[in-house]
Amino acid sequence: MTAIEPSGAEQVMPQDRDFSRRFGTALQFANELHAAQTRKSTTIPYISHLMGVASLVLEHGGSADEAIAALLHDSVEDQAEEYPGGATSLRAYIQEAFGPAVLEIVNGCTDADTHPKPPWRERKERYVAHLATASASIRLVSCADKLHNARAILSDLRYIGIAVFDRFTAGKEGTLWYYRQLADTFTALGPTLLAAELDRTVREIEALEVIAAS
Repeated sequence: MTAIEPSGAEQVMPQDRDFSRRFGTALQFANELHAAQTRKSTTIPYISHLMGVASLVLEHGGSADEAIAALLHDSVEDQAEEYPGGATSLRAYIQEAFGPAVLEIVNGCTDADTHPKPPWRERKERYVAHLATASASIRLVSCADKLHNARAILSDLRYIGIAVFDRFTAGKEGTLWYYRQLADTFTALGPTLLAAELDRTVREIEALEVIAAS
């Protein structure tokens, strides 16, 4: 059983029926919002990632708001352009439907909401830097997001080799740099248990990449 690491927010209680209602509404909304989206270079529905991140958040003691934000963490970054009224309207709906705390976490997990997006390296450097002043809730959801992504990279690296990095804008070098920066930053700031798992996963990616490239 995964050890629970409180984030500092109010924790989900089994008798909290309102959580089940709110979470169900958020899941349905996320599924509709990302219906046409798949994981990078796959046919895997994107909702699988959002559910995976929410699962990690709940398994590590996340609150109702944190779990709901996990389902919606990519909504503004990925879907604002397609949403009626754009990012402003999407943010307004999230705040009205799920509350300001959820929107704050979603905003904190968004590295860009403009199109075209700023240059990749600039965005990622800014995102890593902002974690130093981000709330514990933002760091929990963000770390869960990065861990779920890192696990997917590691799994695909085992099966298809270094070609997995062709899926990413920054290629192998940029992707390895970014995940090492994230692992080091979360290790320093927390959440402790998720950060340790992210660091282990990134170390496995780094080691396997060396073997695959040789």
